[in-house]
Amino acid sequence: MQKTFYSNGKLLISGEYLILDGAKGLALPTKMGQNLIVEDTSTGAIHWKSYDFNGSVWFEDTLSFEEIQDNNITTESVKATLIKILQVADAMNPSVFSNSAGFSITTQLSFPRNWGLGSSSTLINNIAQWFQINAFELLHKSFGGSGYDIACAQNNNPITYSIANGKPKVEKVAFKPEFSQNLYFVYLNQKRNSKSAIAEYHSNKTSQLSNYIATIDSLTQDILAAKNIDVFAQLLHQHESVLSALLKTETVKNTLFPDFEGAIKSLGAWGGDFVLAVSKENPKPYFIAKGYETVIPYSEMIL
Repeated sequence: MQKTFYSNGKLLISGEYLILDGAKGLALPTKMGQNLIVEDTSTGAIHWKSYDFNGSVWFEDTLSFEEIQDNNITTESVKATLIKILQVADAMNPSVFSNSAGFSITTQLSFPRNWGLGSSSTLINNIAQWFQINAFELLHKSFGGSGYDIACAQNNNPITYSIANGKPKVEKVAFKPEFSQNLYFVYLNQKRNSKSAIAEYHSNKTSQLSNYIATIDSLTQDILAAKNIDVFAQLLHQHESVLSALLKTETVKNTLFPDFEGAIKSLGAWGGDFVLAVSKENPKPYFIAKGYETVIPYSEMIL
């Protein structure tokens, strides 16, 4: 028997690291994501094969049920990370493996895995669907993070996301800016490691954290309500300034694009992945001239 599961990718427009401490962020599911196909076999093991967006195999291995149920993982390899996720899933629902004679698993990304659109979160959400367990709990016990990416994996429309009393709070929102044709996502040619970025954030925490959270909550609501491109751009600039002060890090616009005519905002982990560019003119020639050739219009990226 074959089962297929699918999860959306993600982009975080506001909130960033502060979501970990209760701030409300605006998150957008992407048109690109990842599927997972499960087929029963009689091999007594799990054969796992992962394809990148272009059809190339980026990971392939055979996992025994014994090594999945063995907790002694000391490496940081792709295989070790996968085993850790499966260990937690098995602990949450042991019947999947205990009633099986083997599996053939195939995963397929529809975006390059170095883009940072959620190769890990889509995998975790797909595995949670397969095991019929809570994906947020699986994330928390295996990989860590705020969980906004899991919420995007599960929703086909814009959401706000926050953590209240340790529980995820997901709200569907109306975000259809009339100026969406002026919004572009630009890949910075490098992927930021989420775990190290979160560690840096925790090391820079301040006693004024509650003030930062309140400011970001207000900016998130204002961004949702913005009716014209100038107001929207100014709100993104304010958001960048707040996070720059908190993280003690220069904004990406000041660092890489000081002469850009428009607004630029980091998305998710600062220092890599995508930025959001707001421009009244087509900005592709500008970014391509600077060596950033992946410039995706809003309509092609967001569900």
